[in-house]
Amino acid sequence: MSDVTLQNFEPEVIEASRQAPVLVDFWAPWCGPCRTLGPMLEKLEAEADGQWKLVKVNVDENQELAAHFGVRSIPHVVAFADGQAVDQFIGVLPESGLREFLSRLTPDPAQLALHEAQTLAAAGDRQAAGDAFQSALALDPGSDAARFAYISFLLDGNALADAEAEFGKLSPQAAQEDAYAALRTRVEAMKGVSDLPDEQTLTSRIAADPRDLPARLDLARLLIARQQYEPALDQLLAIVRTDRGFEDDVGRKTMLSVFDMLGDHPDVVSRWRRQLSTSLN
Repeated sequence: MSDVTLQNFEPEVIEASRQAPVLVDFWAPWCGPCRTLGPMLEKLEAEADGQWKLVKVNVDENQELAAHFGVRSIPHVVAFADGQAVDQFIGVLPESGLREFLSRLTPDPAQLALHEAQTLAAAGDRQAAGDAFQSALALDPGSDAARFAYISFLLDGNALADAEAEFGKLSPQAAQEDAYAALRTRVEAMKGVSDLPDEQTLTSRIAADPRDLPARLDLARLLIARQQYEPALDQLLAIVRTDRGFEDDVGRKTMLSVFDMLGDHPDVVSRWRRQLSTSLN
């Protein structure tokens, strides 16, 4: 906890909030409720161990700051994050209310670990990313979203057995999520790759007989396993157009799963959805 004035407000609050949230406690020595709130905030700041920072502004000595933030009654607490005022409250909250207020400002440790894992994975540091994914799941074992991300990461590294083991740790509700079907499709495609003919053989079969739907499906699965999603969609759409009922509508169903795999590319998904819709009409 530190005292802040107009002269040091910029570095102590605005710039500091770009690293971690900052709570500004507007108070005065004569304010009884301020003497109740202040120690509570100081206690919570100590518990937070750097996750957020508390500063105090004496309104009697810093009337310009108080006026700038519309402080008319004290205690008045303003929260800053990323250089901006993002929340506030007036008066004394019970400790439970303060904790709830702070929970909206401070990032969840599991989410931080997940974000770090995804950043490391994107940078190609798979060892560190794997450790970060496991940290995120240790902090929140019930997070299906985090486990979906970890399964996708494992599949990217061809760790098929590990990915399948993680499926067993998902909640019963996870099977209703779009990501579940997408990842299962990818797993099944990867599992079957060793039993499939090579790409050249499949391509030759299709060239010789465009209605060879088993060859088209095998080629689509081969391409999905390689994460070559658009060429796979091309084969699946051909199946839909040729025989909608082939293998219980497998062409359309697999296309929907691939759309979920392409969630980060909405423009691509939109283009192929239009083509699928046109083919179904």
